[in-house]
Amino acid sequence: MHRITGKGGDSLIEMSPAESFNDDLNGYHQHASSSSGSLQQGQSEIDRQQQSKDSVFFRDGLRRIDFVLSYVDDKDEKKQERRKVYEANLEKVGLQLEVEDKSESEDGKTYFVKIHAPWEVLATYADVLKIKVPFKVNDIPDNTEMPMNWMSTPFRLPDHIMHPEPDFFTAPFNKSKSDFFLIDDRETFFPPSTRNRIVYYILSRCSYFRDECGDKDKKGIKRLLNNGTYTSAFPLHDSRYWTRAKDANCESERYNLYKHWARFFCFFKEQPLNLVRKYYGEKIGIYFAWLGFYTEMLLFAAIVGTICFVYGVLTYDDNEWSKEICSEEIGGNIIMCPLCDKKCGYWKLNTTCNSSWQSHLFDNVGTVFFAIFMGIWVTLFLEFWKRRQARLEYEWDLVDFEEEQQQLQLRPEYETKCSNRKMNRITQEMEPYLPVTSKCARTCLSGATVLFWISLIIACIIGVIAYRLAVYAAFASIMKDSPTAQLQVVGPLITPQLATSVTASCINFVIIMILNLMYERVAVWITDMEIPKTHLEYENKLTVKMFLFQFVNYYSSCFYVAFFKGKFVGYPGKYAYMFGSELRNEECDPGGCLIELTTQLVIVMTGKQVWGNIQEALVPWLMNWWGSRKARSHPESLYSRWEQDHDLQGFGQLGLFYEYLEMVIQFGFITLFVASFPLAPLMALINNIIEVRVDAWKLTTQFRRPVAAKAHSIGAWQEILNGMAVLSVVTNAFIVAFTSDMIPRLVYMYAYQPDGQMNMKGYINNSLSVFNISAFPLDNKPDDDENPFWFNSSIHTTCRYRDYRYPPGHEMQYKHTMQFWHILAAKLAFIIIMEHVVFFVKFFVAWMIPDVPSDVRARVKRERYLVQEYLHNYEVEKLKIQLSQNTHDECTCAPMIYPSLPRHEVLSECL
Repeated sequence: MHRITGKGGDSLIEMSPAESFNDDLNGYHQHASSSSGSLQQGQSEIDRQQQSKDSVFFRDGLRRIDFVLSYVDDKDEKKQERRKVYEANLEKVGLQLEVEDKSESEDGKTYFVKIHAPWEVLATYADVLKIKVPFKVNDIPDNTEMPMNWMSTPFRLPDHIMHPEPDFFTAPFNKSKSDFFLIDDRETFFPPSTRNRIVYYILSRCSYFRDECGDKDKKGIKRLLNNGTYTSAFPLHDSRYWTRAKDANCESERYNLYKHWARFFCFFKEQPLNLVRKYYGEKIGIYFAWLGFYTEMLLFAAIVGTICFVYGVLTYDDNEWSKEICSEEIGGNIIMCPLCDKKCGYWKLNTTCNSSWQSHLFDNVGTVFFAIFMGIWVTLFLEFWKRRQARLEYEWDLVDFEEEQQQLQLRPEYETKCSNRKMNRITQEMEPYLPVTSKCARTCLSGATVLFWISLIIACIIGVIAYRLAVYAAFASIMKDSPTAQLQVVGPLITPQLATSVTASCINFVIIMILNLMYERVAVWITDMEIPKTHLEYENKLTVKMFLFQFVNYYSSCFYVAFFKGKFVGYPGKYAYMFGSELRNEECDPGGCLIELTTQLVIVMTGKQVWGNIQEALVPWLMNWWGSRKARSHPESLYSRWEQDHDLQGFGQLGLFYEYLEMVIQFGFITLFVASFPLAPLMALINNIIEVRVDAWKLTTQFRRPVAAKAHSIGAWQEILNGMAVLSVVTNAFIVAFTSDMIPRLVYMYAYQPDGQMNMKGYINNSLSVFNISAFPLDNKPDDDENPFWFNSSIHTTCRYRDYRYPPGHEMQYKHTMQFWHILAAKLAFIIIMEHVVFFVKFFVAWMIPDVPSDVRARVKRERYLVQEYLHNYEVEKLKIQLSQNTHDECTCAPMIYPSLPRHEVLSECL
């Protein structure tokens, strides 16, 4: 038997090195040396008044607090019994507990159970979880020095912040070979993030039933939190965020993160990703690495988009068709047909002068170039992110992590709810499984629920469309004599089209927010019902459900304006109506629907970002301020580290999920509809610069420290981004072809310009068809009192409408002209050419850029080689020592039972 000693030299636990770890927690009966609420014999208690408020150690000042459970004793005997059994079972698996009585807490009613994991427990579970630890200092020279590196000096952080620990070669921990690894001090060998991850793994699987009860479903801290046995469970921050810890043994990494990362005035600095990973774990580190990389790439898209917008501003005066619309000679003499039945009168084309000029800012040749550029940009972004991710996988010891997670880290809920067992063909062990019939039934119910909610969104969008159709007529009737029309500056801007568009967009945004709040609960519920096997599978299932819903919720109104509005209108005398109702389908403004799509995009995108930042930052701050108001009146020495963290908000299992979802929805706005608004990447860039620091600030100051978790990538979001990248090429091609007026103008200029010149003179007159007013059916004809004062039916016998149809009196009157078919052919040709060009460039770029950098590939191979070689040499030396101890005096040489293998054989085996 080997005696393991603690930092203070006291005996903690005895175990044989050959003793194997039993996966059943109740089978592991090595008792910790301390009981709940007591200290080890021989250790002196430090009075709480003298202990630092930032101390993260037991009262003995030696054993680190790895996790804290809190509860309020409400005299419920069932809860008391659960806590008693649960804590006893935690002690059985080797954890050490210390209880802070409620009389010591600042509110006088909360108990705190502090948990410490001794070396033996950490080593055992590090072996089970295959946690990678250092065995050799990295000897590969770092040749990543960039040219002109001095230019990045203002953006750099101190090296001890960017690289808080040396670079090592690592291998999965093996308890039986602990002397193989670089262990200087057992108390500090596993960083706090790894320690709290191991403890949470135990807490999630420890039962709270007695052996004689046999109720296997009563297991895990999550169930105890849900039924109110404990009020919270969390690891501790290592200091206050605004000052260093007074205890020299506390690392104060939280303070470093706040000082160099979470303050807004650091927005131009690089992120200390290695420190984020060390403190919060790889999963949160990967998120901030992706968000930072995405923000950097947005800079290029924002610059090009701004240039395209500036081009629209500079060519403002060259806009020939807007000049024609605004002129009294042309636009002032063109009488347009009513835009709705009965309540809309005839109107002159020059009333849309302002919207025509506004439309030109976004509907120009630069927009086409920008749509093609964004198709290539999104490919570069995804390909370069794969390379960045591969480098992080190596640097953060995440290579081959997914297989370990799938095989070793089953969700506790899966283990408890699946009563059936079957043999795993790979491990040859019995494991829980969900029968196929149950799995299919749960999946069908889940799919039906998602379809129902998506149908609900579509119904709401149809309701908003009906609102637009019904309200437009009312606005047109009310605003024709409105005093706002007489205002000098804003009067011409306030039109029925604008009023309808803005109010509908705002109503749509409110509906989006309400449906979001309702669906989040439903998505979590149906995902829980499916009982996913692993945490990765759980997150992927929830990701798909939430994204499908959010995709339809946020983008459906934009899809309507871009691809449906004004496309199925009919023509005067034969209008198309919505589902056979009395509501006539909407027409586009003569300036095009693009400006309305831009309005919709700006309102939804900006509204979501502003609301998201308020919700993320202000709500946790207000809740923490309200929750800690009593503690502020206490002396500083009484407000302990665990009480301070207890008053913070819990980050939650899905905290990071919502951060990803917010950014991916934003990614959709700047890629799917960017042809309508080149400034969208600039808006996203400004938002993300704030977002990085807001997320860092709230994580560092407003939330409890999350349990560290591993993740080797951004998960299912990667495939979602790839899918949106492909879809964005199609949507932007269709927006340029069918929503903007780019193709009709080009066809006119090259084929239908009457003077044969390369200009747009006469385009407006060419693009409007003629209708005989006398042919209006009674249901379409405007009421007499709705017509403007200048309209005289005896003088004005025809009206114009936006289409390409033969005039009245022609043998094919009101049929589409040949120009219509030429334009349609040009639109389809443009879509095909643009898609093929962009897709070709995308695939060529993806083929040219390898997913894994060559130097990373070489480093991974060298590390695998060194693991094989060092383990081989370690075993040989260990065997030689063992044989030399057992050799008799008459034997002078050790038999070659374990001969040394040549280096090339070891190398070939690992490569």
